[in-house]
Amino acid sequence: MTTTRFPRTARVRAGSDFDRIFKHGRRVALPVLALHWQARSAEPPTAAQDGPRLGLAVSRKVDRRAVGRNRIKRALRETFRHQRAALVDGDYVVVARVGAARLSAAQLSEAFLKLLQRSGALAIDPPAAALPGPAAAGTMPTPAASAERAPGDPSSLAPAPSSDCD
Repeated sequence: MTTTRFPRTARVRAGSDFDRIFKHGRRVALPVLALHWQARSAEPPTAAQDGPRLGLAVSRKVDRRAVGRNRIKRALRETFRHQRAALVDGDYVVVARVGAARLSAAQLSEAFLKLLQRSGALAIDPPAAALPGPAAAGTMPTPAASAERAPGDPSSLAPAPSSDCD
């Protein structure tokens, strides 16, 4: 059973870790959020490196009120918590920009998911609309009709009689 908790080991907390990610990590950005991330090396994870980790940077410039900054962080943490099992093992730092204060929690979540997909850290699920629709009625035999015919039955190969008589 996978857990969706958000323990201390899943957080980037040390200033040196933030500096390392900003300096050596990759960056993708949207007008409201920027994602800095660094994939972890192939060495086996220690207890302190148990899966992907998240760090958040929401300055007073984004929202003067602590309530607004905490709302942004809560929405981003919740999205990360649900997607954590599907992410590439590494350290992620999300920097909120001024426009983030005007977005709802759902819009923040959508923007964060878009950043994760653009960075390659989260697999892109194919949208349902991209799949072809069902065939038009009458163009293909139904599975039930083809199952009723016996294999090798010559009547199944003969053309249907035509009702056109001149």
